[in-house]
Amino acid sequence: MSTRQEQLIALGAIFQAAVLADQVARTGQLPAAQLGCLLGSLLVRNPETTQEIYGGSDIQLQEGYRALVGALERDASTLQREPLKYALAMIGLERRLAKRDDMLQLISKRLDQIQQQVEHFGITHENVIASFGSLYQDTLSNFRQRIQVHGDMRYLQQSDKAAMIRALLLAGIRAARLWRQLGGHRWQLIFSRAKLLDTLYPLIRRTE
Repeated sequence: MSTRQEQLIALGAIFQAAVLADQVARTGQLPAAQLGCLLGSLLVRNPETTQEIYGGSDIQLQEGYRALVGALERDASTLQREPLKYALAMIGLERRLAKRDDMLQLISKRLDQIQQQVEHFGITHENVIASFGSLYQDTLSNFRQRIQVHGDMRYLQQSDKAAMIRALLLAGIRAARLWRQLGGHRWQLIFSRAKLLDTLYPLIRRTE
């Protein structure tokens, strides 16, 4: 797998988190497999491959790939505006997080505790999602730049849905960190769109 393919898996995961956060905010519902894939990525510490972080396959990232294509193609008919805003905001927050060793240490410690919960309840249990959500709220929510998720207030005001959205944003920021570690930069989204799309199209076909 090429470096660009690995970068696109990480980018796809960022956009997948953005798409799912938007979906929860608007509909209150979410495919369990896609949720589990992203939440599980938060607990993978020493992967041998990028795909391993997402369960050994990028099959659960296809919606993120499609949203990424819409952003790179700049086609108004396929552009998902809210997910794009969330994805760019997650990339921005990760850059701030990278400068906070204290916060990174706290996140690592809390993830160890959540791992124990997962072993007891399972990755998509409401208690686990609540813990991920609280971790996001106690750390990344303290930055001046915050991600404002818009949707149906009936769902946004429900504590379990709010926790799910925060957990997804945490997973998206983890993917943003991975993307940067793989050599990803924001300028690629502007100046390397054609190259990214050439590599991205086969990834989408492979997941259909």
